[in-house]
Parts: sequence; C-alpha cells; structure tokens
Amino acid sequence: MPMPGSSSVRLAHLLVPTLCCAILLCADASVHDYAGERFAGLGNAFVLNGGSEGVYASPAADSFIRFQKVAFKRTPESAAAAEKDGNRTVTITAVVFEAADRGAVGGSDVVAAGARALCCTPDMAKRGACTEGSLVYRAPNSAVAAGWPKVLAASFLPGALEAVFPDETVAVARTGMYSLRFVHCDASLDVAAEGKTIWKNSRGYGYLPGRMAPLLAFYGVMSLAFVALAAFWFLRYARFWREVVPLQNFVTVVIALGMVEVTTWYLDLAEFSESGVRPAGTTFWAATSGAVRRTVSRVLVLLVAKGYGVVRPTLGGGASAGARVAGLGAAFFAASEALEVSEHVGAVSDHDHAPTRRLFLVLTVAALDAVFICWIFSALSRTISKLKARRMAAKVETYRRLATSLTIAVAVSLGWIAFEVHFKSTDGYQSERWRVAWVIPAVWQLISFALLCAVCLVWAPSHDSAR
Repeated sequence: MPMPGSSSVRLAHLLVPTLCCAILLCADASVHDYAGERFAGLGNAFVLNGGSEGVYASPAADSFIRFQKVAFKRTPESAAAAEKDGNRTVTITAVVFEAADRGAVGGSDVVAAGARALCCTPDMAKRGACTEGSLVYRAPNSAVAAGWPKVLAASFLPGALEAVFPDETVAVARTGMYSLRFVHCDASLDVAAEGKTIWKNSRGYGYLPGRMAPLLAFYGVMSLAFVALAAFWFLRYARFWREVVPLQNFVTVVIALGMVEVTTWYLDLAEFSESGVRPAGTTFWAATSGAVRRTVSRVLVLLVAKGYGVVRPTLGGGASAGARVAGLGAAFFAASEALEVSEHVGAVSDHDHAPTRRLFLVLTVAALDAVFICWIFSALSRTISKLKARRMAAKVETYRRLATSLTIAVAVSLGWIAFEVHFKSTDGYQSERWRVAWVIPAVWQLISFALLCAVCLVWAPSHDSAR
C-alpha cells in the first residue's frame, strides 16, 4: 500500500505551523489570565467568557472562584462617547452561575437571532422586571441554589478609563459546572480585560479542573501497571537474552515509551493541581511522548503483520517498502503531535479549542489510522497464507492470536469512538456528565495498554524466539 514521500512532506508543511501556533497561543491553566480579551456581541448584550470549569465542593467550603486584580480598561474614545451622553456611569457585571441554573441569567424576551435578552429591554423595564440597560438575572427555583447566581459589578466613573472589580472570593459549596461571564450593555464601550481569576476544588483535587481531576489517580495507577508489565518483560528478556530477536527490541521501546508517557501525564497533572498553572513544558513532553508511542506502536504492529523478524529478516519489496512504512509513520506522528499539543498544552477545558482546527486534525489522524488498519490486516492475511503454505502451524497460531487481539481492539475502538461522539455532541461537559468525562481519555489508554499486553504475551522472549 503506497505512501508517497511527497505526500508526507506536504502534510508536514501543513501541520508544523499548526503545531507552533498551538504552543504559542495556548492559555495558562486553572488560573484564568485575562490579557486584553475583548467582548463579543450576544443578543442585545456584549459578553466575555471568563471561564467554565467543573468544581468539586465540600461542606468545608474550601473550593472557590477568586477574583484577583480583575480590571477593564476602555479607550479614550469610549470615555468621550459616555461624556457626550451626559457623563453617564457605565457598568460591567460579572455573573457566576452553575450550569443547571443557567436559565436564571437573562430575561424572557427574545431579541436578535432568537437569543434571549441578557440586558433589560425597554419593554421589560416598563413591566418593572428590571432596570433598563442592566443585566437581567433572578434567583433559581431551587432551595439548594439560594444566593446564586453570584453577581459583582465594576463601574467606569465619568472620565475614568479603568473599572476595577474588588478582590473577592466566591465560595462554592455545591459541586457542579460553573461559568463566569462578564457582561455589559453599552454598544459604544470598547474595553479590554486584565487580571485573573483562580478556580480551586476541594476533596484533594487542588486547582485541577473538575473533568481532569480523577485523571491524576488514573495515571498514577497506569504508571504502576506499566511498571508491572515492564518487570514481566525484562525478566523474560534477561532470562532469554541470547534468543531475543529485533522485533522484541521494538516491543521494549514501546513499553519504555508508555512508561514515560503515563508518568509524564501524572507529573503534569500533579503540578497543575498544586500550582493552578498548567506546566507547558511538562504537558508538551507528555503529549509528544504519547504521539511517539502511538506512532511506534502502529509501525511495530505493521512490521509484525508483514512478517518482519518472525517470518523473514527483511520487509521485502526492496527499499521502497521501508520508505512507505517510514513515510506513513512520519505523517501519522506529525498529525498526532499537532492534535495532542493543540488539545492539551495550556488547555483547561474543551471550550479552549478552535473547533475547525481540531476537526481538521482529528480527521487527519483518523484517516491515517484507517490506512494503518487496512495495511495491517492486509499484510496479516498475506503472512498467514504464506505460513499455511509452508505448514508452520505454531507461527500460524501465533499470528491468528494477534489477528484476534487486533480485531477486538479495533471493534472496541470503533464502539468507543461512537460513544465519544455521542457524549460530546450532546453537550456532555456542560451538564452533570462532566464528572465522568475523564473516562473517555482513560479508556483510550486502557485499550492501548491491553493491546500492548497481548503483544507482550504472544511475543515474550522464550527459548525458541529465534526459531
């Protein structure tokens, strides 16, 4: 199955700029920094998203959202426009609400594009429901949500260019998905944000976003699982080192890469939990080690499927065969690396991603994965046929076990892809399901680990490895 080198080069030229942009443009962590962000129109209001995170709370109320030096600066032109309008005071409102109570923010009137009115309209003001030009909100119809949403305000006094929010801490006593929105209702206001908000969990999760918090323990367990697998493999390797074939050296590399990947993810999340700022360097190396591990794993399975190191000492097909395998591996690594870095480096929530860029990268990785799968099964079929013709019953049985393991892994992966698409398309991270969102990346790790264990069991070093 050809994979022209020129295609790989073109793909690399396309993906490298994307990778660089992902590293340079990513935001910092659960400490949400504001550095010049501006408002966007939404219905009859102007809104700036200050952050959305799942927060684990406890009766001790040690979880919170803290405002720290949050301020907004307007242009002199905006100040002059307000002065012409009678030196009116312009207010920016910060509203913190739980996802289940988002209906409490905004009025019942419908404005442009079918959106609910966030700012009080003249008709609403005539009915006495609110003050014209202010944010509309009400108390939710729930006893457990008493006192919510939390609303803070900062005003531009006549002639002033800066409005400063008080350094206030909003205690969170109920576990949920919380959102912070900054809202103003003045079309003439041109304003930029600065400062930060700090979001913290209870239950020992520290500053980790709620949907990531359980992953810390998961990667700790996975690190121990890889240690156990490595111990099994290296004991067999040391016992039968004279019989080791090149293929088993590849397996050793994959195990080592897996250990590095899960350990680096654990360190990344541990530092994130402790400091509140996601360490870009650690995250980058975790994402990179994952991309390398996935690439080497796929190349390894392809080499095994083609019979390299088991049925024949070379790939066959001359230098072009090796070039095609290397080209496909290089293309997959470039696409996977770009996707991993853009998804993880500096990211706090799924809302941080550019949907179009992410979709392009996901489809690219999926297409290259499909090429790997088709090529692997095609090569497996040819290798098993050759072994049957040579009446090598033991090797036929070994390859059949590998084919069965791969078939199960592919079937489970397709099923999990369908579940993931359903989960995310039904807005899973904005409802109570954010608490199980960590299961999605965890299952991908488990599928990969299970397949690696199957390969280790089938091709573990033994007294007849070389035969």
